[in-house]
Amino acid sequence: QVQAVESGGGSVQAGGSLKLSCANSGYIDDYYCMGWFRQAPGKQREAVASIDVRPTTVYADPVKGRFIISSDDATRTVYLQMNTLQPEDTASYYCAPCVSMYASLEVPRAHAWGPGTQVTVSS
Repeated sequence: QVQAVESGGGSVQAGGSLKLSCANSGYIDDYYCMGWFRQAPGKQREAVASIDVRPTTVYADPVKGRFIISSDDATRTVYLQMNTLQPEDTASYYCAPCVSMYASLEVPRAHAWGPGTQVTVSS
């Protein structure tokens, strides 16, 4: 069974950048779509971006123009380039297969979420 591993989080000042990696994602061997999701303290888990094999990319409104989702098929790694980070981006970030083969902003509910990778943005 494919087990994705998130990495690349850290602490950064507002306006800074980070690049997250989702290794051993299963994309595209096992899944036709992968997404990035995040959860801040006291908030619901929300979708950030997703990419499918067509390829189509989808972004949540708060990150449009700032974040870029991409993939490296040779290494089966999915990335999330995060630019112009803001304090409201502070959250634990997770990668997971999409709910279907098509990119969307729906959060999968039958997924065993791991620890993810922590992103902290200070003012």
